[in-house]
Amino acid sequence: MVGSLRCLRRAALALGAGLLLGLPAQVLARPDCSRPLSLALHEHGLLYSAETSSGIDKDVADELIRRSGCRVHVSLMPRARIWKLIESGALDFSLSGISNEQREGFAAFAWYFSNKYYLLVRRDAKVQRIEDFERNKALQLGVIRSFRYSESANRLVDALAAEQRLTLSSGLPPLFNALAKGHIQAMIIEPFDYPTLESDSIREISQILEFGDAPVPHGLIMSKASLSSTEQARWRALIDEMRRDGTMLQIFLKYFKPELARAMVNF
Repeated sequence: MVGSLRCLRRAALALGAGLLLGLPAQVLARPDCSRPLSLALHEHGLLYSAETSSGIDKDVADELIRRSGCRVHVSLMPRARIWKLIESGALDFSLSGISNEQREGFAAFAWYFSNKYYLLVRRDAKVQRIEDFERNKALQLGVIRSFRYSESANRLVDALAAEQRLTLSSGLPPLFNALAKGHIQAMIIEPFDYPTLESDSIREISQILEFGDAPVPHGLIMSKASLSSTEQARWRALIDEMRRDGTMLQIFLKYFKPELARAMVNF
């Protein structure tokens, strides 16, 4: 009898906590760890570096694995392959993803930061505004395959794609190299690319133009084909917990100055 009362009391406390947080009681449960799960990182500036095996996404993945207690196989893949495997259900998770109408059909998200996008342009292209770049048919834009950006950046990419003025790459280093050699005249960047921008070879030949769009939310990508809506909610609750207790901010403070870190996390 005493044991039953204790169980009822614990259940009542859990339900009360769920009501206080405005979450369904089942969301507060930890994720189902009955099978091994898979998560892919992609190499992109401060998000992840294969050379150092470090970055924001790696730190977020490590903390999610620790909190969930699940067995998660972490691998490195190109971003285009990640989206295909997420869609098929062959991959459970990735990180720092942004949504669009197509992706909403096969992926769910748990947001943990937001950032703006910028156009990095060679000075000798003589471009003062983004509209100038679009009008000059001789200029080429470099982009990473399958990447999407903010509204105005996406519009530019789509317009130039129609004119065959895009150079596609699997990652950032080849694009910076192509920009330095003049094979492309611009590329789209975000705060994770700042360390490369600080190099003399890039800083001296380029300038940054703002798109003027609002910051775009980024988050944990979850495959709808492999994870139920209940499991998606449980992983989303872990991300929300990391934001509430300050863990996410502490991760970003390792890589950015305090003002920028707070602006990215507190959106």
